[in-house]
Amino acid sequence: MKVAVFGLGYVGSVTAACLAANGHDVWGVDVDTAKVDPITEGRSPVVEPGLDELMASGVAAGRLHATTDPRLALEGADVSLICVGTPSTASGSTDLTYIRRAVQDIAAAAKDVAPPDSGFHSIVIRSTVPPGTVDDVVGPALAGELSTGGFTFGTAMCPEFLREGSGLADFFAPPFVVVGTADARVGDALTELFGFLPTPVQVVDVRTAEALKYACNAFHATKVSFANEMGRIFRFYGVDSRQVMEIFCQDTSLNISPYYLRPGFAFGGSCLPKDLRSVLHLARTNDTDLPLLAGTLATNELIVRDVVDRVLASPGREVALLGLSFKTATDDLRESPSVELAERLIGKGYNLRIYDSIVNPSRLVGANKRHVESKLPHLQRVLTGDPVEALRGADLALVSTTDAEAVEALLSHPPARTIDLSGRLGAQVEALAGYEGVGW
Repeated sequence: MKVAVFGLGYVGSVTAACLAANGHDVWGVDVDTAKVDPITEGRSPVVEPGLDELMASGVAAGRLHATTDPRLALEGADVSLICVGTPSTASGSTDLTYIRRAVQDIAAAAKDVAPPDSGFHSIVIRSTVPPGTVDDVVGPALAGELSTGGFTFGTAMCPEFLREGSGLADFFAPPFVVVGTADARVGDALTELFGFLPTPVQVVDVRTAEALKYACNAFHATKVSFANEMGRIFRFYGVDSRQVMEIFCQDTSLNISPYYLRPGFAFGGSCLPKDLRSVLHLARTNDTDLPLLAGTLATNELIVRDVVDRVLASPGREVALLGLSFKTATDDLRESPSVELAERLIGKGYNLRIYDSIVNPSRLVGANKRHVESKLPHLQRVLTGDPVEALRGADLALVSTTDAEAVEALLSHPPARTIDLSGRLGAQVEALAGYEGVGW
């Protein structure tokens, strides 16, 4: 395929050289001759181990070119990859100036050059951009140019996951290759373009692909800050936090795993809230701030508050709560966010009926019993053993359990509105009128 790469900074240079190394005819485009000239001479404009050699090989083979003229790159090209900078503005928002300029350059150049044999050209954002950029910025910029000079355009987002210092290895062995597009032709083109990689191309919704890079980088930053916060507090107790984290990472069931990494309702139970408060208390006694962990408790509270606010904004006073314990398949109510939710709604005058397949007030003992009695002293009155009974007459259902009886009851007796606190209720429930997820 002939590929135009707009922007020859770090991402563009690595992308161009690696695609050329695998047989594609690649044309890099940049307004800065300080980036174009080195590539023309077979050198990399950026420092990256192995990139000089890869570029020299691509130029010598006639598969890698660089130019300041978009028309040379676009002539007969199948795909344009936009790899320009997206820096922060003074307010912290993403500056999309270079994205807009690249799209305008492509549209203008298309008027003067021959299209590929198919007449179809894929314009693909590779830079990190906020969700909605392809739909709200790239699409409108092309609205008047959808058939220019014989070109027909399709758009996509294909985020990169390259680390400086290991960019070549990351390109050739990516964790995933994700293409966000609503156009099957673009999906097919990029599946062919990246077909030499060992990772299959996943075609997803455009905004999912745009959001993915932010989720990855936010999590990476969180991991760095978490490890540093552990070090800042444990050093006061003579602990080598490097050893703690080395052992910590050996747990691939919970610590380094997909577990817990699902949007849903707040955390609770007998361990997480208590131990997090304890760590924060250790920090306070040593005059140490742990803003990441303090923010974790604040975020948990905001999730509960958000659901309450959504109920308050909904018409009707009859609410069914399906699931009361802090997780399915247990009767542990200690610091359950569903108990907290129930307490707040009852306090605001809602008529609440609760169903939980396991919770039986007569069998609760010890701290578990004391906690629920302090929060919901009239639990026996609002608890029902039948999910259909809980749903009967309800204006709204709040669902945190995946219990089969609860799901069946929802399907047979759906209320006007359902808020899914679990995310695991299944496609049939999600297809119900009035369904909404707590975070999707």
